[in-house]
Amino acid sequence: MLDPSIISQLQSVFSGITSAIELVVSPSHHPQQVELDEMLASIASTSPKISVRLSDNLSEVPSFTIYRDGKATGVNFRGIPGGHEFTSLIVAVLNVAGLGKMPDDGLKQRIMALKSGLKIRTYVSLSCENCPDIVQGLNRIAVINPGVEHTMIDGGMVPEEVETLGLQGVPAVYVGDELIHSGRGALADLLAKLEAKFADQDAAQVVRELGHFDVAVIGGGPAGASAAIYSARKGLKTVMIAERLGGQLQETKGIENLISVVYTEGPKLSANFEEHMRAYPIQILEHRRVRMISNDAVRQIELESGESLSCDALIVATGAKWRELNVPGEREYLGRGVAFCPHCDGPFYKDKKVAVIGGGNSGVEAAIDLAGIASDVVLVEYGDQLKADSVLIDKLKSLSNAKIITNAKTNEIVGDGSKVNTLVYQDRASGEEKRLSLDGVFVQIGLLPNSALVKDVVEINKFGEIVIDPKGRTSATGIYAAGDVTTIPFKQIVIAMGEGAKVALTAFEDRMRQGVRHSL
Repeated sequence: MLDPSIISQLQSVFSGITSAIELVVSPSHHPQQVELDEMLASIASTSPKISVRLSDNLSEVPSFTIYRDGKATGVNFRGIPGGHEFTSLIVAVLNVAGLGKMPDDGLKQRIMALKSGLKIRTYVSLSCENCPDIVQGLNRIAVINPGVEHTMIDGGMVPEEVETLGLQGVPAVYVGDELIHSGRGALADLLAKLEAKFADQDAAQVVRELGHFDVAVIGGGPAGASAAIYSARKGLKTVMIAERLGGQLQETKGIENLISVVYTEGPKLSANFEEHMRAYPIQILEHRRVRMISNDAVRQIELESGESLSCDALIVATGAKWRELNVPGEREYLGRGVAFCPHCDGPFYKDKKVAVIGGGNSGVEAAIDLAGIASDVVLVEYGDQLKADSVLIDKLKSLSNAKIITNAKTNEIVGDGSKVNTLVYQDRASGEEKRLSLDGVFVQIGLLPNSALVKDVVEINKFGEIVIDPKGRTSATGIYAAGDVTTIPFKQIVIAMGEGAKVALTAFEDRMRQGVRHSL
């Protein structure tokens, strides 16, 4: 049974449903079947438009599919969607009912071009924080394209399948026996990968001129949101292009240093940013990637989707991404022993030996978390001492199953073709190469600025940061930059927000000096 407070919230959330929604359960003899039955009955109790019925198809594990007005929608669940996936279930019900956030028309056109008969499976763990984005994105694809099915599968329910596939990381997206996607991602990633293999290329090509804008903002994080809002408030015709609204913020847990807000979390703050932006006439192009930016005075921007637009001022606020080791074996074994998220993939390493690469706060925190799951944790740091806060280092040193290796350069991640079994590193003091037998490697070596798309247009420093002046101007006239992608010190949310506002005001100031008229 769901908590009464959750039932009350769902009654409000589902109040707008007008279609008949059925949660069609495949009966099973699994000991947790009752748990699923109770969960779905509780959900059905929140709206007269939602009901539960049994199908004639027996299942080995608790499973169900969502119907709308008597027809299957292609949205399926194998397992009990609790934990982080409970939200995926609620969002799926809303999307099937035609409610909630859905892709815009340009994305829908691309989704409809996916070939009929496509059956997608996503393996998750209920503790995975990155899995819901993947599940919800693929569920939306299934809702939009009637020829596509998507099934969320709780890996804990099907250990034999997990073993057969050699899964050591989630989310893991399969079509047939082919791994299509592994790890964190967004709708932009998923759609591009599906289009590459399963789309009618002629039908999928979207060629659409979106028009001219006074300001184009690339990036949907704190700096981008702030820049877009400030630009719109100045009466400028503004467009935002983003792979995912919130950006890296979506993966941030507790936030306690945003002045005036005692505590919030990344996804909630991201939603607040979106709500604030949608209060203004800002055209938001989410789930898009930029292919090309021209060097013309009036910037031409082409998107990978085939869409294009032009702008007078361009603000780059693309943030940063997880930094990779760039050693042999890292990419080859991603999702099969190489991971970046200890919260998501840690459960797959219960009673196994893992290494964490990186001695900063994120690396030490990851090692501490993993020590509660794995049999042995080895923290490997390139420098001669750890860079994390002393309280974290002391905590790690107090753990009996944790070991620290410093002055070690990671050279290679080795596997047997299906999964990782060895980490090769060099002792920087002696020069000796050493091998560490293990089951998994978690990479935690910081962030890399997302500046590649403008590296040939503006000046970039040796760290990959966009070089800016005190007002956010870059080396190219009409291009501005803000946030973690720039040379501004201290990569903090509150600083990024301020920087976004600053560059928007700078762009407006430059526009006024040039006497450029606003677009209509």
